Amino acid sequence: MKVKETTLIDALVITLDKFEDERGFFIESYNEKLISKEIGFYKFVQDNHSKSSKNVLRGLHYQVKHPQGKLVRCIQGSVYDVIVDMRKNSKTFGKSFGIILDRPEQLLWVAPGFAHGFYTMTDTAEFQYKTTDYYYPKTQRTLMWNFADVEWPFTGHPILSLKDTEGQKFEECEKYD
Repeated sequence: MKVKETTLIDALVITLDKFEDERGFFIESYNEKLISKEIGFYKFVQDNHSKSSKNVLRGLHYQVKHPQGKLVRCIQGSVYDVIVDMRKNSKTFGKSFGIILDRPEQLLWVAPGFAHGFYTMTDTAEFQYKTTDYYYPKTQRTLMWNFADVEWPFTGHPILSLKDTEGQKFEECEKYD
């Protein structure tokens, strides 16, 4: 396993060991002992799996009362994954980080306190992630996808849900203390 720091505090890119031969490949997709050594101990309580069509953008989501840490990966296709540090006391507050996730052995650790979203770059993409807290719709917030610090790999407008079209500007949205 290889771990690389990102430009944001408490966000890491983790590349898992992948064993391939003529039959296919094997990846140990989660090992609490190894992951905890890198990110600290978090109890993961929920696994999510989504499938999206090309040009779909999901996010930028976060929960104000129940911040979720997320361990994310794209298991099929390709996405451009984006996180924004929403923690007022962080040295990287208001900054974003983006990465193409297109290999099942590549994970992005997103600590609690970040907004998160992704854009589907291929005909379809399947996205999986573990969360450190449950989904609470009443405390979920959406940061406007075209937040100035984010450089998306497209021009024009992506396909959005109604909720995502109603995202708030960074200056207006709730942040973490």
